[in-house]
Amino acid sequence: MSSLSEASSCAVALLVALPQELDAAALPGVPVVYTGVGKVNAAIAAAHCIQQYRPRLLLNFGSAGRVRPGPQGLLEIGRVLQRDMLAEPLAPRGTTPFHAGPHALESGVPGLVCATGDSFVTGPDPWFGAQGVDVVDMELFALAAVCQRSSVPWRALKFVSDDANTESGNDWAANVRVGQALFLAWWQQHGAALGA
Repeated sequence: MSSLSEASSCAVALLVALPQELDAAALPGVPVVYTGVGKVNAAIAAAHCIQQYRPRLLLNFGSAGRVRPGPQGLLEIGRVLQRDMLAEPLAPRGTTPFHAGPHALESGVPGLVCATGDSFVTGPDPWFGAQGVDVVDMELFALAAVCQRSSVPWRALKFVSDDANTESGNDWAANVRVGQALFLAWWQQHGAALGA
């Protein structure tokens, strides 16, 4: 976490899975919270972040694997799904049984579709095509769900680090730091408009 003192509220809090993805020192004055990997860690961190900082916007930055040709660089996410909620026949894939929803969460800004799950994707999955998924990650749906239940707006920027295949782990390790420069350039252009 950054060295900010606890405040009554802030304009933007930034959630990032790992320090390898973004060095908090690069954004002085902005609360940067490292969630750890996966949906459980992300949900816990998001809830604590909202309670501590009371941000007017929760911003997520992190890496993602592409599951169709085309997406590259730094991408804004408009919609997120839960790819590993598999409870058929109680509910269709991506839908939590006995939960009224929503099961797809919208950021409120135009962008690509991300599917979140607690695994590296290592091959094609027809469900991605049927749902219009562009990229996959391991935290965003949980972050967005906490925001939705807490009435806190969210946005997400994902850096495409790999092709979501059998080489994902190696490619992620080789490329993960590249995204920081792209995110910081985006922040220079858009941070002030977010109130930061």
